[in-house]
Amino acid sequence: MFFYKTAEQIDLIRNSCQLVSQTHAMLKQFIKPGVSTMKLDNLAFDYIKDQNAEPAFLNYNGFPNTLCISVNDTIVHGIPSNYELRDGDIVSIDCGVLKDKFYGDSCYTFAVGSINENVRSFLDTVKASLFEGISIAIEGKRIGDIGSTISSFNKGNGYSVVREMVGHGIGMNLHEEPDVPNYGKARTGVKLKQGMVLAIEPMVNYGSRQCNLLDDGWTLKTKDGSIAAHFEHTIAINGNKPEILSNFEIIEKQ
Repeated sequence: MFFYKTAEQIDLIRNSCQLVSQTHAMLKQFIKPGVSTMKLDNLAFDYIKDQNAEPAFLNYNGFPNTLCISVNDTIVHGIPSNYELRDGDIVSIDCGVLKDKFYGDSCYTFAVGSINENVRSFLDTVKASLFEGISIAIEGKRIGDIGSTISSFNKGNGYSVVREMVGHGIGMNLHEEPDVPNYGKARTGVKLKQGMVLAIEPMVNYGSRQCNLLDDGWTLKTKDGSIAAHFEHTIAINGNKPEILSNFEIIEKQ
């Protein structure tokens, strides 16, 4: 079942997404060598609660924390721990909130300290692929157009798109139909219509797309040990111009 949102509902989702982005911006100042991923998680929990909202991921299907924090070869769903960030790490922070009955969801991959040019180019490419996918998310296009665009962009740069995890619809539920894969065939799949709200989220490996799920049932790692990056925006389908509800600018100006 697809849930089409009114303008008023999209405003509420935007508010939740903006809080997610503000949480990322707050965390950025603490993302440095020597800081544990659990410290970041605790900071996010307090910040979200202070804004009269709820962490969306905490206890969702049993997930134990506020944030998914995925370092280096962890693709998604990394569980915060006592691991202390090191110079040269990359860390994907996926955050969701529930506020006024509507969810917001966004992910950003941060560099810790200094990273080399190859890693910086990788991060820039994955982020750019997100915006390439968003650009095609207009009324009348199809889900397959988004995935095909994201996959082709990353493959053209020598990287591999993960197939085990996908984007999703979002609203009064954290995950709604339709699924939004980061691969696919153009002009296939669900037709995009006014009022759809989607979380588009390329998850991309520097090396092979193959991955392994750890025994904790959450942590997904690259099989070859290569690094992975993950960027996510929540968007609304709005005629011939997609509306981005989350916000990277407030993160990047910090």
